[in-house]
Amino acid sequence: MKSLRTGTPNIIEISQSDKAYPKLLKEISNSPKRLYCRGNLDLLNSECFAVVGSRAITPYGQEAINKIVPSLARHFTIVSGMALGIDAAAQRSTINAGGKTIAVLGTAVENPSPRSNVMLANDILKHDGLLISEFSSKDKIFPANFAIRDRIITGLSKGVLIVEADIKSGSLVSSRMAVEQNRDVFAVPGSIFSARTAGPHFLIKKGAKLVENADDILEEYAMLDLRPSKEIQKLTGLEDKIYDILKNGAVTTDALIESVGHDTSAIMVALTKMELKGLIRQLDNGKYINV
Repeated sequence: MKSLRTGTPNIIEISQSDKAYPKLLKEISNSPKRLYCRGNLDLLNSECFAVVGSRAITPYGQEAINKIVPSLARHFTIVSGMALGIDAAAQRSTINAGGKTIAVLGTAVENPSPRSNVMLANDILKHDGLLISEFSSKDKIFPANFAIRDRIITGLSKGVLIVEADIKSGSLVSSRMAVEQNRDVFAVPGSIFSARTAGPHFLIKKGAKLVENADDILEEYAMLDLRPSKEIQKLTGLEDKIYDILKNGAVTTDALIESVGHDTSAIMVALTKMELKGLIRQLDNGKYINV
């Protein structure tokens, strides 16, 4: 492992002989000989899960990401390709939920692509995430690079979730790679009238697990020592009190106000923020419960 100083970014080159090289990635038949990294190297050997999909994200796809990813990010490092659409939405949702994410690039890590997502790349690094690539600044950029890097996305991960993909989408290529790598494949269903969900429906017919919420994924990994939710969340004192109260089961807003001892407006703000972080949810009867 060596540090490459090529300007402002501090880039680390990792070879397969280095301890930091991802153990799971080394298992695949065509694992990259080296990785160029910027950011938190500890994430390379954390429990990872991939989320990928269409570049042409729809409101439905965004809602699916908002519902599923925050809860996943409490337990996994979320891996994606930082592409437009589903990839970027998943990584942004992870950051917003207080989780960690790895972006696998088809370009050099000091020159993230697409350029429209440079701000996202900076935010990933700012929030203790990681950018990686097998391509250096000396390598030419070809369109094929982005398909080549897909094997790294799935190779790093226990499983991959497909959220919106055309039947000929690159995300279906990723799912095929995942199967070849003995990884789990999950898919979010959608409208039978939308081309964007034709890919997930095809995968479900072929044996991918249908996903409606994060629990559909998490139950498949019950044997793993996944990180407790509070360990990756920066909870305020009030949020921490609410979280501990809800450990004992569903509670009404009135009961929370009485137990916590804060004013109603502060508690309602805290509940909203905790829902956005994927920590709690409101039941149909109006009570709140930990996710």
